[in-house]
Amino acid sequence: MPLSSRPRTGDRSLDAEIVRLVEQFGPGPDFDLVAEMVGTVYKLVRDEVPRADLKLVARSLRELRYALRVFADYPDVRKVSIFGSSRTPPGHPCYDLGRDIAAAIVERGWMVITGAGPGVMQAGNEGAGEHGFGVNIRLPFEAEPNPFIAGDPKLMHFRYFFTRKLMFVKEASGFILLPGGYGTLDELFELLTLVQTGKSDLHPVVLLQPKGMAYWDGLLDFLRRDLLHHELISPEDLDLFFITDTVEDAVDEVERFYRNYHSERYVFGRLVLRLRRAPDPDELEVLRHDFDDVTGPGGMEVVEPFPEEVADEDHLGFERLAIDFDRRFLGRLRHLIDALNRLPLHGRESEPARDRGVRTSVTVVDPTGGEAAEGEDEEESGGIGG
Repeated sequence: MPLSSRPRTGDRSLDAEIVRLVEQFGPGPDFDLVAEMVGTVYKLVRDEVPRADLKLVARSLRELRYALRVFADYPDVRKVSIFGSSRTPPGHPCYDLGRDIAAAIVERGWMVITGAGPGVMQAGNEGAGEHGFGVNIRLPFEAEPNPFIAGDPKLMHFRYFFTRKLMFVKEASGFILLPGGYGTLDELFELLTLVQTGKSDLHPVVLLQPKGMAYWDGLLDFLRRDLLHHELISPEDLDLFFITDTVEDAVDEVERFYRNYHSERYVFGRLVLRLRRAPDPDELEVLRHDFDDVTGPGGMEVVEPFPEEVADEDHLGFERLAIDFDRRFLGRLRHLIDALNRLPLHGRESEPARDRGVRTSVTVVDPTGGEAAEGEDEEESGGIGG
């Protein structure tokens, strides 16, 4: 979009002045967005927004800018966010599990994001060592970050929960939750809501508990008895998360999700899945048959990068599957990604995928040949997510 068309304050002379101001920074592909932000600030002043609201906007923008700068130094390293109770003391089974899962995921080349506080957050930073981030919330009863992240340049401080939550979700490629209180459950249900509604990309969500502690099993019983039974969720919504009591299974679940699948983006209405290996024609026919309940007339097809992706240099080294996805049943999209992750990679990765530890109706594809399908399309990236 041309720079001169973005501010739209309602005053053409002011729009032109904003453009001139922004152009002083020099040419750049994103300066139309900068001009739009400056125009939005003008509108806040014009609307005589109360000072308290201006403080909220200014503080939020300042927090986001700083956090984005910190994470910008690690753009190509996948990260997992770890949640759990701040009340868990060292030596508790949940603390030990939080420390061990963080250390294990770091050994696989990942980094760890925690809330920087005590309890499970401290355990995560202890296990992650120098590979950890801290997104600290300023609370009257938790004033200081834990000693394993204090003083680290990857520690960020937030006044508002919503800016902090945004960074937790935006920067992570996976989520591991240990038993916790209201805050942990809030994070879980917000994650599931974002995924279920398509406002976030799909990610692995692991609910981890110590052996002999049926914390997440009780939640699953509630979801089945009171939500699924009354048709308040769909059966496939229960496949948006994975429950385990071992570090090994938790790490496998996170890594398995990215065995073949890499990322997603919508391009003019079509969901584009970026893959290490796209299905061959026979595999594609099986997938079209198995997932015709969630695809529109365009079906699925293997495609080259769209011009919009090329312009953004958006993961051009991956193969692509374009889908006319209905954007409603995200649990079924998870099933499709699971099926794609079970495809043989023909030497593109050494380890075979193991079956996911949940009940699904996905058919394992037999890779022997075949014929292609049709595809789907849309403009911007799928939503929040790393």
